[in-house]
Amino acid sequence: MENQSARKMVAGVVVSDKMDKTRVVKVIRTVRHSKYEKVLRIPKKFHAHDEKNESHEGDTVEIVETRPLSKLKRWRIARILNKKSEGALK
Repeated sequence: MENQSARKMVAGVVVSDKMDKTRVVKVIRTVRHSKYEKVLRIPKKFHAHDEKNESHEGDTVEIVETRPLSKLKRWRIARILNKKSEGALK
């Protein structure tokens, strides 16, 4: 029997970490236009839950779909893929 709890997982960049336990993650997906066949980059922002406030702005994270946690939060941060280097801020 297949795993029925397979949830959507996407990777994106944290663009805001101003809220407590919430991050705004920008995900860019590519789609091909059906008529003109041009490859389009479509950005979308998701509010994601970060229980331990581990991620910060500029980090690349993987988010997974979950039950509704609030009005806007339907995603949670599964893991941090890439930390933004601290030296780049100075």
